[in-house]
Amino acid sequence: MEKLNTNNNIILGSKSPRRIELMKMMGIPFKVLKLNTNEDYPKSLSPIEVAIYLSKKKANNYLIKSKEILICADTVVYSGKNLLEKPNSINEAKKMLELISNSRHFVVTGVTIKTKNKMTSFYDRSIVYFKKLTKKEINYYIKNYNPFDKAGGYGIQEWIGLIGINKISGSFYNVMGLPTHRIYEKLNKINVFKN
Repeated sequence: MEKLNTNNNIILGSKSPRRIELMKMMGIPFKVLKLNTNEDYPKSLSPIEVAIYLSKKKANNYLIKSKEILICADTVVYSGKNLLEKPNSINEAKKMLELISNSRHFVVTGVTIKTKNKMTSFYDRSIVYFKKLTKKEINYYIKNYNPFDKAGGYGIQEWIGLIGINKISGSFYNVMGLPTHRIYEKLNKINVFKN
């Protein structure tokens, strides 16, 4: 596939294989920068504020050179007042999947786009509705996939998403970790693409 022509060097500040895959699918030429950022945040923040705060924190970890554009993102999943971060154990992953089973939850991705002169942050939110998951389905998913590197303990593009999701309100790609339509729109606005 032919890449889009750009006026800038675009950098994706993420080691997420899903974000890398989505940027490639968009046809945007980019380099990957693996930023090691501490993901602590003030506990008083709302889930939307957490996603934006962490995307800004990642962007502030890199000194932009002229002609560079840095894109950083952070995805958070929440259900009610529960922020569902990446599970640390099989037990945590089970609890998360039981919590989102037979209900809806929210996925917010905060994005920060940074140039030499400006930093812009925004978010996109999707609502995901899961069917009632059986214990057998939850155990199968945890055993055969990797829920530990994903907020909410699941990947929408994996088996559990294929068999478990009834409906999504909002962007599918946002749930994967990058609101691609919004990123393209923002890059277009700052004349990143050559005519």
